[in-house]
Amino acid sequence: MIPFLDLKKINEPYETVFQEKLKLVLNNGWYILGKELETFEKAFAEYNQTKYCIGVGNGFDALVLIFKGYIQLGKLQRGDEVIVPANTYIATILAILQADLVPVLIEPKLETYNINPDLIQEKITPKTKAILAVHLYGQLAEMERLDEIAVQNNLIVVEDAAQSHGAIYNEQLIINNLKNTSAYSFYPGKNLGCLGDGGAITTNDSELAKVLFSLRNYGSEQKYHNEYIGVNSRLDELQASFLNLKLPNLNRDNDKRRAIAKRYLSEIKNDKIILPFWDFSNNHVFHLFVIRTENREGLQEYLTHNHIQTVIHYPIPPHKQKAFSSETSGWKNLLFPITEKIHNQVLSLPISPVLTDDEVSFIIEILNQY
Repeated sequence: MIPFLDLKKINEPYETVFQEKLKLVLNNGWYILGKELETFEKAFAEYNQTKYCIGVGNGFDALVLIFKGYIQLGKLQRGDEVIVPANTYIATILAILQADLVPVLIEPKLETYNINPDLIQEKITPKTKAILAVHLYGQLAEMERLDEIAVQNNLIVVEDAAQSHGAIYNEQLIINNLKNTSAYSFYPGKNLGCLGDGGAITTNDSELAKVLFSLRNYGSEQKYHNEYIGVNSRLDELQASFLNLKLPNLNRDNDKRRAIAKRYLSEIKNDKIILPFWDFSNNHVFHLFVIRTENREGLQEYLTHNHIQTVIHYPIPPHKQKAFSSETSGWKNLLFPITEKIHNQVLSLPISPVLTDDEVSFIIEILNQY
């Protein structure tokens, strides 16, 4: 069986240095908010061309803390509306709700799966205060247009970059810029993954960064002095140490993913399969390679029979989830035909830095025979 994602194989080359780091952290006797985290925060900020990186417990917390930070600064208020793509993973929407804000769902473009900027203006109300851009599957959203809309309407832009580590916009800048703040996840299956949960926030906003450093640590900058109602969400020393070892190889690993994607796009020839859009720039890091087909169940069974493991990202759109089914959610009767079509048809193929050329060839051959 060709696994969808072989995490053991991905982390195998690091086994010896992981063990060395584990021993180092154990011997240091400092497991939270130590030098390994400081080193990673500095390195990841430099990698993203930003001034600040705040390591947190996971990608979900990263989003929640960004919104709570803006609330603390008075730039958002509880009950404000946040524009968000309707087809995102539910965590994106849960983060908005966790911060006592109101998500407003917008359909994506069918070609890119990212939010459609053309549909945003009509959904903006006096209570709309932010846009949450999601770089789904590893492809950057149309940030120039989203930033233009934000400037015209005095909105904050937050980026959910949980799947887009290392994606480059306009071949010059990493996705972060002087205006926006981004949330990252280092869940083990991400392009940059640790060996547990982990996350980070990157920003150039010094005022926001100061608040976030406190919010992640019980609202405290100085021990036992609590300025804010904070939380406990800190990227621990061990996970930071593992990320310090893996970060230097992120660009290399992303290039391997793109090379596989190019083969899939050029060599899969089957009218029953809709391939993803890509302009062949570095704006896509292919966290996932997502195809669409009308008979997803049949194709997935066929691939499984031929020893190819696939995954559906994601089978149920957020507005159809039981969690949002009550009358009070306001979503019970909403229709998002493009979102629903995507969720009904998508299937993710294996793609990772450790997938061999022979495995890629086999997957293409089997797909073309379907």
